[in-house]
Amino acid sequence: MPIVVQKYGGSSVADLDKLRRIADVVVARQRSGYEVVVVVSAMGKTTDQLLAQARELSPSPPRRELDMLLTTGERVTMALLAIAIHERGGEAVSFTGSQAGITTNDRHSDARILEVRPFRVQDELARGKIVIVAGFQGVSYKREVTTLGRGGSDTTAVALAAALDAEACEIYSDVDGVYSADPRVVPAARHLPQISYAEMQEMAQAGAKVMNAQAVEFAKQAGIAIYARASFQPGRETVIRKGAPVEEYTPRAVVSSKNIARVRMIGHATGARLAEVLALAAQHQIPLREVSCAAPPATPAWSRASFLVPLENAVHFARFRADVAAMLGEAVEVDEHLGAVSVIGEGITRDENVLLASLARVERLGIPLEGLTTTAFRISFLVPLADVDRLVQDLHAVLVESNEPVVDAGAVRVQGEAGGGER
Repeated sequence: MPIVVQKYGGSSVADLDKLRRIADVVVARQRSGYEVVVVVSAMGKTTDQLLAQARELSPSPPRRELDMLLTTGERVTMALLAIAIHERGGEAVSFTGSQAGITTNDRHSDARILEVRPFRVQDELARGKIVIVAGFQGVSYKREVTTLGRGGSDTTAVALAAALDAEACEIYSDVDGVYSADPRVVPAARHLPQISYAEMQEMAQAGAKVMNAQAVEFAKQAGIAIYARASFQPGRETVIRKGAPVEEYTPRAVVSSKNIARVRMIGHATGARLAEVLALAAQHQIPLREVSCAAPPATPAWSRASFLVPLENAVHFARFRADVAAMLGEAVEVDEHLGAVSVIGEGITRDENVLLASLARVERLGIPLEGLTTTAFRISFLVPLADVDRLVQDLHAVLVESNEPVVDAGAVRVQGEAGGGER
C-alpha cells in the first residue's frame, strides 16, 4: 500500500476535541487504503509555556536541559492521539524521534537531521498499525536528545516521508496553504495554489511561518511534493513541488522577520577579531546570518564587520552579548530592535526594476533603511522593528497586488550598513 505522512501543528492538536477529530481523519485515511504515519507537534502553546517556566528559573537555561524539557510536549500529544485512535477501533503505536530513527548533529535547540533509519516505523506499518511520531526532535550521534528549532515538526515529517519513499507529505495547520503575505498583516494577501521549492525556501528563511526552511530543503532533495492544508477546513491547498509554475521577474510574496539583532564591530584589527567573536557565537550556539567584513582602501588597518542574529533560537544571546561587550568594549554595537522585510520572487534581482521600486517605497514612507541584502530570489530590507508591518503592507500593495511597480528611484538614504551583500 502507498504511504502517506501527515503532520499536524500545535493549533490542530490544541485540545482533546481536536485530537478526536484528527483520530477520525487518520483512521479513515488508513481504511481508504494507505499506510499512515502521523507527525505531531506539542498541544497548543505547550512549548511556549514550558520555555517560560524554564526562564522563570534561569534567564539562560542550559540548552541540553531545554531540549529534555521541550521534547515532552510532543510526547504527550503522540500518546494521547494513539489512545484516541485505539478508541476508534484502529491500531496505533507512538514513537519519539529517536525511536523513529531520526539522528541529528549535536547542536541543541536547533539541530539538523543527519540521517533517518525508520526501521521500527516500517515494521509497525507492516503490522497494519498507524505510526505516530513526535515531531521537532531526534537524537544526536552522541545519544543526546535534541530539538530541531521552531517549525521542526515540518522537518520531521518531510525527512520521514523521504526515508519511507512516501507518496505524499501533508502539512496541516490553521491556514489553508501559503499566502503572498501574512493575512493577519495584509488582509488582501493572495493564496498561492502552487509554489516552487526555491521560492518557498526563500520565504521560510525570510520569516514565513507556514513552512520550515529545512523541511523544504529535504523535500527538494528527495523530490517529494508537500501539500499545505488547513486541518479542519477542506478545500484549498498549496502544493510545494518541482516544476511549479514560476512568474519570472515578478514579486510573489512579501514576508517579514521581527526578532533580529545586529552586531557591528568597528575599529582597528576588527577583521582579525571577527574570528574570535564568531568562535564565541559558536560556543554559545548563536545562529548567525549575513556575516560581512570590509576595510576602507585608504586605511586597511581600520575595518568594520557585522552580522545578524535571528533571536528566536538564540537562547543564550544575553550571555553572548555580555561576553562580546567585555571582549571589545566600545568597538561593538548591538541593536535588538530590528526586523527584516523581504520581497520574494523568481529572478527579481536580474534587473534593477523591483529593487528601485522597493527602495522608492522605503524612501517615500520615511523609513530609516538600516541594511539591504539580495539573492537571486529575494530583496531584504533591515528596518526598525516598529516599521516592519507598515513596510510589508506597502510593498505588498505596490509590488504584488498591482503587479505593476512604478519605478521612482529618487534619492535613497541608507542609514547604517548592510548585514552583508549589497547596500
